[in-house]
Amino acid sequence: MYIAVDDTDSLNGNCTTFLATEIISELCKDMDMIGYPRLIRLNPATPWKTRGNASLAMRFGKGQGKKIHIGNISGRDIFCFQDAARYEPEGDIIGRIIPIVKEHSEPDADPGLVVSRRKPAQSMYWKGVRTILDKGSAEDEIRRIGAQKYEAGCGRGIIGAVCGMAWRPMDSTLELLAYRPKERWGTERTFDPLSIKEMNAKLSSTFNSWEERTQKVTMVPSTPCPIMYGLRGEDRSELIEGRDIIRSEPAERWMIFLTNQGTDDHIISDPKETVPNQSYYIEGKVIKSRHIAGGHVLTDLDTKFGIMTVGAYEPSKEFRYLFDNLSEEDVIGVMGELREEPRTLNAEKVHVIKTAERYEKISNPVCPGCGRTMESVGKGKGYRCRNCRTSSVHPHVEKVVRWVREGWYEPPAAARRHLSKPLKRMDLEQPVEFLNRHV
Repeated sequence: MYIAVDDTDSLNGNCTTFLATEIISELCKDMDMIGYPRLIRLNPATPWKTRGNASLAMRFGKGQGKKIHIGNISGRDIFCFQDAARYEPEGDIIGRIIPIVKEHSEPDADPGLVVSRRKPAQSMYWKGVRTILDKGSAEDEIRRIGAQKYEAGCGRGIIGAVCGMAWRPMDSTLELLAYRPKERWGTERTFDPLSIKEMNAKLSSTFNSWEERTQKVTMVPSTPCPIMYGLRGEDRSELIEGRDIIRSEPAERWMIFLTNQGTDDHIISDPKETVPNQSYYIEGKVIKSRHIAGGHVLTDLDTKFGIMTVGAYEPSKEFRYLFDNLSEEDVIGVMGELREEPRTLNAEKVHVIKTAERYEKISNPVCPGCGRTMESVGKGKGYRCRNCRTSSVHPHVEKVVRWVREGWYEPPAAARRHLSKPLKRMDLEQPVEFLNRHV
């Protein structure tokens, strides 16, 4: 039995992953969890998203095969099974879940719940992570697979629920989420930053937890949600070890989710056209860069789609200085969301493919006859020796040392999107580190 839920939180608080732990707590009383619970990030460019545009999907039944420890809820250990036996849960499953969804949904949310014995088509996931999907398409798929649904508000959450349930991982990561006791929700979080730095240095498979360049923690949210921290990585045992290393206020529960975070699944790599509110990889030649109010940097690219403006915004900090060091005729590839207004490609990651040679004038040319320095005839008209009347078009120049190298560049961890694949997962390192400074 597959269960998926979406759009229960809001900018004011709550968290759909916490709701998932409540569903797990209820259904694991008489059923087994099959595989990890899944945290699926969908199109980050969706205009009406709350925070991370996350959908939650779970599978329950009769487990068999390897039993895996994945969490603890109020002192009770939670396990999942690698495989499922031939068994289908009986009873009113959706009826058991609806009260939980109602209890843990924000008043201004539009929750959707889908319960099904069949998974939706995989194409629904790719549409959900890369495009804006309409509710009618989700409802058509629900009818096709014979699923049950529950919705409230405008019911937009059923779109994410269907798309999340449809995910078949081609690439995946894990996230251990630790949750605060309810009485501490909305209060300042207590933790030791140095313990997170220690954990980050020791556990090689974790990512986006600590920013070494600025010596800052990036895995602890600032919103009034139930989450204490989210530890991301690729190895379950390392995540559990990391939880033991991190010193923070006591957690009331924790859970490991299988997730599409850090996969770049949202990027359309070879688009035939570009549509706002979708994310692309676009290559082009640099025309010019300019600064605008607020510390933002805009760079115009000559692409196969015409002139496209790339935005690197103040929260990306030193990542912006890559664009300051680009020159005309440099060839780069940019991953990012195409914003509708203003129409900019908001850079998430940049591939410097080719750097152009740059030269700067050192002096006017020297006359080969008498050895004297020639004089300028006028702007753009070249140079002439007053004595010999010899002329030259070009001044004496020297090649400029470029501070940009070919390779991939990314913003600091705190400014990365959930879905953006960190260079660490690509087995790459940024070739040049730019120091943070005031723009």
